[in-house]
Amino acid sequence: MKYIDEYRNKEQVQALIRAIRQTVTRTWHIMEICGGQTHAIARYRLEDMLPPEIQLLHGPGCPVCVTPVEIIDQALTLARRPDVIFTSFGDMMRVPGSKKDLLQVKAKGGDIRMLYSPLDAVTLAEENPDKEVVFFAIGFETTAPVHLMALKEAIRKGLNNFTLLTSLFTVPPAIEAILSDKGCKVDGFLTAGHVCAITGNGAYRQLAERYKTPMVVTGFEPVDLLYGIYRCICQLEAGIYNVENAYKRAVPEHGNIPACILMDEMLESCDIEWRGIGVIPNSGKQLRTAFKKYSSREKFKFLPKEIRISSECIAGEIMKGRKQPRDCPYFGTTCHPEHPIGAPMVSSEGVCAAYYKYK
Repeated sequence: MKYIDEYRNKEQVQALIRAIRQTVTRTWHIMEICGGQTHAIARYRLEDMLPPEIQLLHGPGCPVCVTPVEIIDQALTLARRPDVIFTSFGDMMRVPGSKKDLLQVKAKGGDIRMLYSPLDAVTLAEENPDKEVVFFAIGFETTAPVHLMALKEAIRKGLNNFTLLTSLFTVPPAIEAILSDKGCKVDGFLTAGHVCAITGNGAYRQLAERYKTPMVVTGFEPVDLLYGIYRCICQLEAGIYNVENAYKRAVPEHGNIPACILMDEMLESCDIEWRGIGVIPNSGKQLRTAFKKYSSREKFKFLPKEIRISSECIAGEIMKGRKQPRDCPYFGTTCHPEHPIGAPMVSSEGVCAAYYKYK
């Protein structure tokens, strides 16, 4: 309780902690599925305040973390080309591929630009007609519409030198993969409020019913997270398995309908590898055939290559909820943010990186 004075709304925090302690009667394992939520849990020491019966597990909720090495290597290959301006959000610059990262390629002369919006990449393509401009489009359902709007603008302007290197993931198949795993420990989920704000809650209702697992749509402030945990515990203690929206100020039931229409128009489902976990069927999104000419993979043919991942890393076990970062013998020693071995240490929103920084 010593950290409560850090909070703007400490009275609400105290009330929620009391309510959780009064409600829980046995051990429950709850997984948050968003890296931003993981970061907040570590930053505000929420686990230290909860009763010991509540065990928090940390899912694969950071697209930077789960982008596979093969796609990072494709980005590095493109970034080395003299005819390419490679553009990306800043959080991808230090994510390691099999040998290097984008910053190292930039230091060797690659034309790599860190941008704050994919629309800036469209402007670069317009200003540099003699160059191929590639934008590294990573993310979950939250950011996919932003990438697609940029592509729409490039099409409107008739730009043939603009492509997207996509690494797009969807959350419900990952939750299903975790729940269908034989070693699954998860009793309930905190779903990502910003993802549900785009997609709505429909897919989660099907999962909650099929796997008898409550799912609470949750925000990112300490009060949001504690309230989400409380509502999840209330369902578990009562033997109820529903989707409950505990973040109604931001999440409408049916999500952002125009954004969903845009994704349906331009994207189709595909199998994709989640770094540290493996391939999850139909968990990715790729450009539909009508837009394939704007896919970097179609324009620049990549040869398939075998990539060996370090067997030292237990990232998959952590992101499936089987283990915690402290269970890894390399955590904080061999594996740290300056030298990440596994996916959860790659990004600041990965659970290992968050634990390293705050714990």
